[in-house]
Amino acid sequence: MATTKTTAKDAAAQMESFAADAQKTMTDTVEKMTKGFEEASSFGQENLDAMVKSGEIAAKAAEGFGNEVSSFTKRSFEESVAAAKDMASAKTMTELFEKQSAFAQSMFDGWMKQTTKMNEMMMAAAKDVSAPMGERMTAATSAMKSMTA
Repeated sequence: MATTKTTAKDAAAQMESFAADAQKTMTDTVEKMTKGFEEASSFGQENLDAMVKSGEIAAKAAEGFGNEVSSFTKRSFEESVAAAKDMASAKTMTELFEKQSAFAQSMFDGWMKQTTKMNEMMMAAAKDVSAPMGERMTAATSAMKSMTA
């Protein structure tokens, strides 16, 4: 009878130990899953923030392009009006052709300079706009590496 009681106590202790281990394993699993969901949610929010930041940078760059084009157009118009007045004052056909050639060369040089400036602005804007998402890609790569390590 004493052996049966001891066996019953041992079995009960083993069941309690098993239940406690199962409870601990379940708690650990739920905590890991919760942490994983929180990290995924946070990562998603950071991705969204990066997209918004890229959009803001792109909008500011577009505004800068618009201002630059407007400024160049105004400057070109003013230079064209001044050149037309200058050409109108020519006394001979030779003088007119010289003024017209000088104006054409000036406009071409200005256009090339403006094209170079706009290209530089475009390259800088592309770099700035892509930076936030590039940082998120780096973070994603790092996260994937840490999961496999």
